[in-house]
Amino acid sequence: MTLLMLDLDNTLVDRDTALRAAAGAFLTEHGLPAADLTWLTALDASGYTPREEVALTMTERYGGTVTGDAVRTFLDRGAADRVTLAEPTRDALAQAVAASWTCVIVTNGRVAQQELKIRNTGLDALVHGWVISESAGHKKPAPEIFHAAATKVGAALHSSWVVGDSAHADIRGATGVDARSVWVSNGRSWTEPAFRPTHIAVDAASAIRYVIGVPKSARP
Repeated sequence: MTLLMLDLDNTLVDRDTALRAAAGAFLTEHGLPAADLTWLTALDASGYTPREEVALTMTERYGGTVTGDAVRTFLDRGAADRVTLAEPTRDALAQAVAASWTCVIVTNGRVAQQELKIRNTGLDALVHGWVISESAGHKKPAPEIFHAAATKVGAALHSSWVVGDSAHADIRGATGVDARSVWVSNGRSWTEPAFRPTHIAVDAASAIRYVIGVPKSARP
């Protein structure tokens, strides 16, 4: 069985859309300006701004109106409660498993939040396992987290693939463990001059189907 390592946020699930919906609901619930939606999503930066920094900045802005507990609940559960797994992605994962690929999610983030997304979307019943940076003690693109993923499911990194939307975390991470990779562009253009993915796909479903369609004879 060949190892397929998959990113979670904005790869398998549309985390940004879920966060935007959660942010809109948060502003409405607390009587805050709807125009703050742009500010809040920019602050979040697709999840790359550290949670503590987001919480502090939100508390400073809304401290007189919103409690710290409300801010923490929004950050912990807002996007996680709203993410969904698109049917084409679900079908592609099922096809990969049926084709004897070992599928493991490799994601940066906190265990409670990321596992909530995995379970809420039913990904826990589709993949063979997952590794989350908080528990692994390493964040992508560090090689250690990819080694931990391979160990988690008893697979070898040799001839493995990485699928993800982040040039730095996913594609650079793949090069660090000599894995091949598919960058999920989500409509963007590749701009990194130092390295390139093996393939570029518009979404996770097409990325997974590309990987499982590569002939075994072409795998290293």
